[in-house]
Amino acid sequence: MINEKEQPEFWEKSFIEKQEMWGFEPSDSAKLTKDFFVDKGVKNILIPGFGYGRSAQIFRDNGINVTGIEISQTAIEMARKHYGTGMTIFHGSVTDMPFDNAQYDGIFCYALIHLLDSTERQKLIRDCYNQLKEGGYMVFTAISKEAHTYGKGRLVSKDSYEIFEGVRMYFYDEESIHAEFDEAGLFEITAINENFPFFLVKCRKGGNP
Repeated sequence: MINEKEQPEFWEKSFIEKQEMWGFEPSDSAKLTKDFFVDKGVKNILIPGFGYGRSAQIFRDNGINVTGIEISQTAIEMARKHYGTGMTIFHGSVTDMPFDNAQYDGIFCYALIHLLDSTERQKLIRDCYNQLKEGGYMVFTAISKEAHTYGKGRLVSKDSYEIFEGVRMYFYDEESIHAEFDEAGLFEITAINENFPFFLVKCRKGGNP
């Protein structure tokens, strides 16, 4: 997991060398979020950190229109190959959002926010919130301090470690989630185990959940 602002070429190289490195099965977080979005009547979503689209298709299969943002051109080309050309995918870093003026019913951001520094995380949350329609939902997965990598490597700042050169992660607990997401309509935090222990963080723009 790399700080994408500092080393965008890392992701390009990774996708060139490892191709579909995570397979095609959507993450458990994507499956849970799909159910949640379908239940809430969400019809169009933005996925910052799109990758090659493995988490996108499950939303499309359930009638949800998907727009993506992805830093690796190779990953975008892979998404086109596997899932067709019917999606808008912006090429660039999430730190340069917004890429359009659209308002979305939902936003799904998987295993990305913890790769950013504090300023970048705040901007991502704010940018995502700004692109939500009133009453819209955004769901983030963020790595937990329960991960075995927490505390390993060089301490960069509080709860942020450089695991090895260029690989930095910020590790969340419930307190830090509240600190960063409360003003963005946070209403639910759920622990979930995938490759790492994550938190599934749900926010709503305006009104009750």
